[in-house]
Amino acid sequence: MKLLGLQIPNFTFPGVPDDRLFERVVTLATAAEKAGFDSVFLMDHLYQIQGVGPRTDPMLEGYTALAGIAARTRKVRLGTLVTGVTYRNPAFLAKVVTTLDLVSAGRAILGIGAAWNEEEHRGYGYQFPPVRERLDRLEEALQICRAMFTQEAPSFEGRYYQIHEALNFPRPIQPGGPSIMIGGGGERRTLKLVAQYADMCNFFGDPKTVRHKVDVLEQHCQAVGRDPNTIVKTRLGSLIIRDTQAEAERALQRRLQVPGANPEWVRNYLVGSPDRVAEGAQTLLDAGLDGLIFNMPYVEDEHAIELAGKTLRQLSPATAVH
Repeated sequence: MKLLGLQIPNFTFPGVPDDRLFERVVTLATAAEKAGFDSVFLMDHLYQIQGVGPRTDPMLEGYTALAGIAARTRKVRLGTLVTGVTYRNPAFLAKVVTTLDLVSAGRAILGIGAAWNEEEHRGYGYQFPPVRERLDRLEEALQICRAMFTQEAPSFEGRYYQIHEALNFPRPIQPGGPSIMIGGGGERRTLKLVAQYADMCNFFGDPKTVRHKVDVLEQHCQAVGRDPNTIVKTRLGSLIIRDTQAEAERALQRRLQVPGANPEWVRNYLVGSPDRVAEGAQTLLDAGLDGLIFNMPYVEDEHAIELAGKTLRQLSPATAVH
């Protein structure tokens, strides 16, 4: 497949104190690299999100943590899944991601979306505009970031953002700049923005939902004259994999007991032995995806990551757009 990613969605590890927390994150990232994952993603949140854990759980700032991971890894691509457009001025965001590209020797991904967590905005003093404005801001930010990656001194006059001969030196290592991934599945606007501006996108949902989102994206691509095969389409989900189905089911039950766990979300996890996981993952790929991204909340360990990499890296994406 074109992308196999591990997302690390939490920084709460039993028995690990704060001064060892980042070392544990690095252990997971390097285990993913060794296991055959080609990408590692962090969330771009300020509080822990509902469904993963209590809001008071530790949460590292995404780009600072990614830079640290970059210094300790060699191959995996690195990004947030995904940055809320409201949290950073887009020109500054382009500078941050360019710096990550330099630190990682050309492995940065810019993941970005329209933001959704109103509680974080309120707590940190950020404005939380209506969804239409957030999407308008996202479109302007996409244009600015692309310009900052590719032009010498770009200017842009938008309703919400302006830059005036903005400099971004040193340039990104990747030709054309880091790949831009848009997160979200809004059919009227978000997927249209994917067709217009993105190199990659990420959905949620079961195979039927994914197939529908891919079909809608294809329609938007047709409308703007773009080949949809030039966009890497991924899906984020949660994974519990163990050597046997029984072990995986027991791990699922432990996950249900974690404070803050959302039973409805947990029931949508891909759970099982390697054979069962491979079958479920292939069904998702066959819905029209080019890659898969999984998190393993509260059950991460090096053996599970190794087992996941071995199981998933051999799968093949859908061979063509329908």
